[in-house]
Amino acid sequence: MRRSPSFLAGALLVVALAAPAVADSGDEGFTIKDPRITESSGLAASHAHPGIYWTHNDSDDGAYLYAVDSSTGKTVATITMTGVGAPRDVEAISIGPDGDLYVGDIGDNLGGKWSYVWIYKLPEPKVLKDQTIHATQYVVKYADGPRNAEALMVHPKTGRVYIADKDEDGGHLYEGPAQLSSTGTNVFKPVAAIDLWVTDGAFSPDGKQLAVRGYFGGIAYDWNGGKIKRQGRLNVPLQGQGESITYSADGSKLMYGSEGADSDVQPESAPGSSGSGSESPSKGGSSASADGSGDGLGGSVKFGALAVAVVLGGVFGLRRLLRRN
Repeated sequence: MRRSPSFLAGALLVVALAAPAVADSGDEGFTIKDPRITESSGLAASHAHPGIYWTHNDSDDGAYLYAVDSSTGKTVATITMTGVGAPRDVEAISIGPDGDLYVGDIGDNLGGKWSYVWIYKLPEPKVLKDQTIHATQYVVKYADGPRNAEALMVHPKTGRVYIADKDEDGGHLYEGPAQLSSTGTNVFKPVAAIDLWVTDGAFSPDGKQLAVRGYFGGIAYDWNGGKIKRQGRLNVPLQGQGESITYSADGSKLMYGSEGADSDVQPESAPGSSGSGSESPSKGGSSASADGSGDGLGGSVKFGALAVAVVLGGVFGLRRLLRRN
């Protein structure tokens, strides 16, 4: 049954009134307070500055990166990238073993409009202050044609870059060349199927696990030398528009981010960590445990988040119908 936009708007209002806010808790979770950051679409834990997380806005906000202090939620540095032209749809950020930041300008909401996309690489600054940094730009194409993607991951041991495309029916993990070329085209090839509508992904600091998330769930994989093996579902908190994921610097937690003004970054114990309560992710079909405590949220918060998920499902369905009509 089709629902009118007015119905969906009313449902969103009910959810907004019913769902309580999540409190700040420093490194255990925080709220991004910078009014410029309204579409946080990527997240990466700093290697050089403990407690700092790098993020950026979605779409064509500009060539900006923001360093956010997890103890306060405040931006402590704004980086302006040069040498990259005008970004089109920046969706992801990751940090390589060389300590460089990799930024994925890989979004394509029209599902194949762009014949190529870009990756930007720049050194993580040693000093946190507003500054301009030159970035290297890499041209990327896919072996099987253009597509939309929102997840870019750099393996922390090999430095190889991977992209997961975003497909409602499930997508693929794409592997880049062993070394990116700044003078030629970098062709990414599909190497494994991923059964999820992926909005972001991250490697564990030791490179042994790959975590991917979507709007309503996530999957943990054993990296297995690049021949990924599914371990189970992740305990993903239900968020208004869940867009980002990163491991904490020590690998003990997965940090989940969302778009929107004053968006929350929520932590969950990483699979196999001492705080996860088990040696593997959930094997069931739900992101939460059977007793309702597996995702670390209180019951009322879960109810509001679940309602958001249901309404967003309706919104995305409506968008699909409008596109098809």
